[in-house]
Amino acid sequence: MKFIFRADASLQIGTGHVMRCLTLADALDAKGAECQFICRAHEGNLIDFIRSKGYVTHALPVAAESGDTANDQSPDSDLAHSAWLGATQAEDANACASILAAQHPDWLIVDHYALDIVWEEALAPYYHQLMVIDDLADRKHVCDLLLDQTFGREAADYLSLVPERCRLLCGSRYALLRSEFAALRSYSLQRRAKPVMRDLLVTLGGVDKDNATGQVLQALSTCSLPENCRITVVMGATAPWLDEVRNLAQQMPWSTRVLVGVSNMAQLMADSDLAIGAAGATSWERCCLGLPTAMMVLADNQRHAANLLEQASAVRMLYLNKDFSKDLARFIDDIYKSKYFFNQLRDNASAVTDGMGCGRAMSWLILEKE
Repeated sequence: MKFIFRADASLQIGTGHVMRCLTLADALDAKGAECQFICRAHEGNLIDFIRSKGYVTHALPVAAESGDTANDQSPDSDLAHSAWLGATQAEDANACASILAAQHPDWLIVDHYALDIVWEEALAPYYHQLMVIDDLADRKHVCDLLLDQTFGREAADYLSLVPERCRLLCGSRYALLRSEFAALRSYSLQRRAKPVMRDLLVTLGGVDKDNATGQVLQALSTCSLPENCRITVVMGATAPWLDEVRNLAQQMPWSTRVLVGVSNMAQLMADSDLAIGAAGATSWERCCLGLPTAMMVLADNQRHAANLLEQASAVRMLYLNKDFSKDLARFIDDIYKSKYFFNQLRDNASAVTDGMGCGRAMSWLILEKE
């Protein structure tokens, strides 16, 4: 079977959409499927990275001035994230059409907040079936399969947005996590039998365009951490503040390393005692491993899922405001001194997802229904 993914990464979009598509592609590839990608060459794209993993990747150019990217005349095309596309939906569909016509994919899989029914209908002659990966439930689709891995998401949220025939995979049991997260889940949970504050992980997205990482390190430098504490910061290769974060890391009172483009995130999380992390796709990774987390919303489209996780007492939310340093210090103190609070975060987080979502989703794509 042949699958073609349409997803983008950029300084504005971040890397999460492409990374979760790669997770699904790797699982399909392991089953013998052929996977290809179509990506627009925005600043901060991951085209070379996708190719380095062995996938044919078709690069779409970015116009010097894309103008009004919500220019389609359909009433369904006025999307909240239309500016992320770098073209109109009609232009993007036209660019994709020749690629799809040559490839004849069994499935087209789209993960893009700036694409909806307008783009999907324009490309309908060129694919057999369509899968949409979404988190927002804010626009119409004509797909055969839709996956929304948001904790607490229900099929009812999409019933007015998709055709009757569409199969809806909703909720965090379908979170698209790489297989190593499920493999390390037992180890990670077992090592959290009691609160320990030795290894602290800071991971605020592959791009972190507003330098939240730098603000976190500055706040941490005033906190009461144990002398033997070790801090690991994970960033993407395209992060614009990478050099500044590296300089800050050298000035920290505790051993602090900055890792770039890691391939062992599951192991890093499993070996960490506490995380300060962004909302978004990595939330499900941390939950799978029961990693107690202070979570920060760095984009408005992350807020809904983040609020649900906080309501479930699966994370502690922190906000980059004037009280951030005090709030972070209070969180660390609570974790360090309260076994009940530590266990509550661990247990509630681990109940969110078991890390098997990718297999559940793939069973619908290769017709081996669960």
